[in-house]
Amino acid sequence: MRDPWVSVGGFVWMLTLLGARVTLCRETPDDFVTQVKHECHFLNGSERVRYVVRFSYNQQPFVHFDSDTGVFQADTPFGVPDAKYWNSQKEVLEQARAEVDTFCRFNYGIFEDFMQRRRVKPKVKVSRSNNEDPNKPHMLICNVIGFYPYAITVHWYKNGQKDPGVLSSELMQNGDWTGQVMVMLETSINPGDTFVCEVLHVSLDEPLRRNWDSEESESAKSKKLTGIIGLVLGGLFLTVGGVMYWKNKKGRPQFHLQPEGVNFMG
Repeated sequence: MRDPWVSVGGFVWMLTLLGARVTLCRETPDDFVTQVKHECHFLNGSERVRYVVRFSYNQQPFVHFDSDTGVFQADTPFGVPDAKYWNSQKEVLEQARAEVDTFCRFNYGIFEDFMQRRRVKPKVKVSRSNNEDPNKPHMLICNVIGFYPYAITVHWYKNGQKDPGVLSSELMQNGDWTGQVMVMLETSINPGDTFVCEVLHVSLDEPLRRNWDSEESESAKSKKLTGIIGLVLGGLFLTVGGVMYWKNKKGRPQFHLQPEGVNFMG
């Protein structure tokens, strides 16, 4: 079987040259961008495959090929001459239709283990945003990082009840093909309240849950740590002061009065 990367490269180069036949006859601005985007859509593995190639000019699609229809179709009047010409070329159509197998299915077998079977478990950290104003609601943050695939579900529970009042950030993709997302809960916090962030992901055998306790929050931990450090330092200073006191007392010179009637001078 021929190298699909070579076939696609030749295909793109050929279509670019053919496209130049039209664009060279038109006035163009000083700055312009042409793009070619290839897409492979898989359903049920590689059983149902759809190949699409899209041509854009300054981010506006003007013509595309879809393997479901098997022909080039214009998206704007600008693409009508291109679609008409490419559809009249038998070799161009045959190669475009063959890309479903030579490009999509071929490369699916190469990347299947990495893209389809790969599973990376998420890591979860819960925290509270810094907000000292008692009149404003608190914001609890559930930061979920390092997971793959990207489909994931995150819930917040307050006192055992699912809380729908959550805000979610956009899914961010990392450079190692893992994702991260933040799900925030705006709520009031009273003594004794319990909060749980629950994460459901295909890599997990059971939901991953992380508790946030107001008594064990970062602020409470910080205050507790400050108290412990103060107690230790106080004990240390007290010990050092006691040792120095007893050393000074022990090393102090002793003076004795002479008995009356004793003459050291003879």
